Amino acid sequence: MVIRRQLRRRNVVPFFRKLSPCLVGVEACATSHHRAHELLALGHRVRIMTANYVKPCVKRNKNDAADAEAIAGAMSVIRHGRKTNFEKNPWLADLVRCKPSKVAAVALANKNARTAWALLATGETYRQPELVMA
Repeated sequence: MVIRRQLRRRNVVPFFRKLSPCLVGVEACATSHHRAHELLALGHRVRIMTANYVKPCVKRNKNDAADAEAIAGAMSVIRHGRKTNFEKNPWLADLVRCKPSKVAAVALANKNARTAWALLATGETYRQPELVMA
C-alpha cells in the first residue's frame, strides 16, 4: 500500500505514530536524518534517498509526491520479481544483479514513464516485448 500525503512538519510524527510500522522513503534534505531518527523510534523502517536518485523520476507533473509514488511502485515490482526469479523480465534481472536496488527502482520508474509517454504520444496500445532466448 502506498500512502501519498503532504504533511506539514508539525504533523509528520503524529501521522506516523498512528500507522503500524512500515517502510518510509524520504528524500535527503536538511532535516531528513532528524526525521528518520524520529520515525525509527516509532518502529518504522526508513530509507533516505539522495535527490539525484529521486529527481529523474518524472510522472506527469513533476513533484516529490509523483517521484515517491513512481519509485515505490518500481520497488514493489522489484520485490515481486525477486520472488519469481524475474522469469518474465530478464532486463530487470540484469539491472538488479548489477546495480543497487534504489538505482534499479529509479531506472525502472524512468523506463515506465518513457513507455507511458510514448504510448500517450502515439495513441498506440501496449504490446508486451517478446523474450528472445540466447
